[in-house]
Amino acid sequence: MNPNEKEDLFREHRGLVFTIAYDLTGSVADAEDISQEVFLSWHDTDTDIDNPRAYLAMMATHRALDLLRSAHRRREQYPGEWLPEPLPGDGLGDGLGPGSPSTSENSDSTNPEQASERAEAISIAMLVVLQSLTENQRAAFILHDVFDFGYDEVATSLGVTQAAARQLVHRARDQVRQRRHRNAVEPGRHRQAVDLFVSAAHAGDIGALMALLSPDITLISDGGGKVTAARRPVLGSANVMALLIGIISKNADNYSYEIQSLNGADAVVAHLTDGSITTFQFDVDDHGIIHEIFVMRNPDKLGHLSP
Repeated sequence: MNPNEKEDLFREHRGLVFTIAYDLTGSVADAEDISQEVFLSWHDTDTDIDNPRAYLAMMATHRALDLLRSAHRRREQYPGEWLPEPLPGDGLGDGLGPGSPSTSENSDSTNPEQASERAEAISIAMLVVLQSLTENQRAAFILHDVFDFGYDEVATSLGVTQAAARQLVHRARDQVRQRRHRNAVEPGRHRQAVDLFVSAAHAGDIGALMALLSPDITLISDGGGKVTAARRPVLGSANVMALLIGIISKNADNYSYEIQSLNGADAVVAHLTDGSITTFQFDVDDHGIIHEIFVMRNPDKLGHLSP
């Protein structure tokens, strides 16, 4: 296989490589680095590869797991709540970052049903659930249930037996089902909920805000120890409302905002006059009710969103 053919094959599957790396690490920067490392290794491979898609997926999985294991102690010592970095775009093509192929070029997102499953896999709510799994469970679930690799390919990627691969997928699937009760909502309904949230917050309409919030809503914020953020999840509509009102009143005159697609869904990106950024991402049900709000304030995870 000549270098041009190799490059074309990598471009065809770059979305796969990036998404595996991002789903495992929760980091846009790490996923881009892993994609580049995989490309260089793929380019230098001398042997003929019968299944380039599976081979590239295995390389991405190995590198992401190695990175996670080396960063395990840092993750344990992370100050406050940890959230994945917001991913600009839809995660299925152009939203994968610099140099990503378009959706039409990406053979891993041509099936509408599979594209829907993969959109859910990079949703902020699903990523938070995935982070609660063990590293091998997360990898097995992503490879099998999201990208439709066989148990033999999952086993090869993780260096385990097929029986162990089946068990990893089964346990991961059970935990995801227990914690993730809602499917991805129709984009128009999600956007409507975000628009109503913004309008009510801007007007200080407490009644309208409360009508949007589920009674058992959870708000998670990530400041990374760099900026102020709730150190633990905020539970219940009354507590979440009190926090939101505090944020709104404190920053009423020193911010602008825009609606931007993050992790495949509309989100609020607030720009403060001091140059800092805060993102608000939402888990919305079919009735337009918000069940989770994810607030990213850690500047180390927002540099890629700077204007």
